[in-house]
Amino acid sequence: MNSEKIKISIIGATGYVGAELVKGFVNHPYAEIIHLTSQSFAGKKYSEIYPVFKGVCDVTLEEGDYVQIAKDSDLVITALPHGVSSKTVPVLLENGTRVIDHSGDFRYKNLATYEKSYKLEHPHPELLKEAVYGLPEFYREELRTARLVANPGCYPTCSLIALAPFLTQGLIKADSIIINAVSGVSGAGRKSDLAYAFCETDEAFKPYGAVGHRHTTEIAEQCGFLSEKSGREVVKAVTFTPHLAPFKRGMLASIYVKPDESFADVSSGKINEVYQEFYKNETFVRVLEGKALPDVKSVYGSNYINVNGMYDPETDMIKLFSAQDNLGKGAALQAIQAANCMFGLPEGTGLKNVVRGV
Repeated sequence: MNSEKIKISIIGATGYVGAELVKGFVNHPYAEIIHLTSQSFAGKKYSEIYPVFKGVCDVTLEEGDYVQIAKDSDLVITALPHGVSSKTVPVLLENGTRVIDHSGDFRYKNLATYEKSYKLEHPHPELLKEAVYGLPEFYREELRTARLVANPGCYPTCSLIALAPFLTQGLIKADSIIINAVSGVSGAGRKSDLAYAFCETDEAFKPYGAVGHRHTTEIAEQCGFLSEKSGREVVKAVTFTPHLAPFKRGMLASIYVKPDESFADVSSGKINEVYQEFYKNETFVRVLEGKALPDVKSVYGSNYINVNGMYDPETDMIKLFSAQDNLGKGAALQAIQAANCMFGLPEGTGLKNVVRGV
């Protein structure tokens, strides 16, 4: 990486993911924000929409000429709805920039699975083969040369980081995965739907999308890829139930799996050892010690994900737990980690900050 700054543009900059991207990049020593777009707030300064950025990011928002944005930028990050990205991203790529996309439009290798999950016809299915799934812990080598990166969903990130050591080593039964995951309200995006109003969510806690949630197939596809590495049974499906909790940001996954016969010496201590060994060189995966279990408060505002697990001998069940910030490691800050990979920077560049101390 030379001394010149990476020219960054963000399309869809005024949503919660966009705001987290701006927060991350204004503190990044090798990044310079060039364009910020918004259909709703074009013409206003970014700091008018988010006053916390006054004097920090006063860039004027624009509707966006995607051709010009691509030509001006080394990297464009899109925070657009599903179905919109699939039409926008090809224009950016054709005009010479690299792209990290936050929608689900490029996360799948299987076209039929995408179209069934999102109930959309993909206008550029050829890009599914090219897109790199943006989990640096699994795909960092591919990210280094990627032209198009599909930033993972928040629930998939939280689930896959917890499951990966056991899937890749064939330590759990492929047909036994049950995931219960909880997200803060910001996971629904910056919208005015009644369901996400303060009086509807305060002191409430409920499941949603209990059958057919689109992240289920994303998790299952990636679990399949991870389990292939073990040479044992490949994961074809998972049981996944998301829940909405009355806090702004944060995500906790509780995952239940059966140990494989090859994991005959399974214990809580062994589970921790598997985690420690698998993630010993990872900057942002923190394996907790002993019986300590993940807590969303401990990862708030950061790109860290905390993991640990326990074994219940009464039911012969492994319980895995992970916690992350759904806007951090679950979205925008993970995209910055991926961008660091793409441009040959240490993955922790601009990201080793802990926002909340108490």
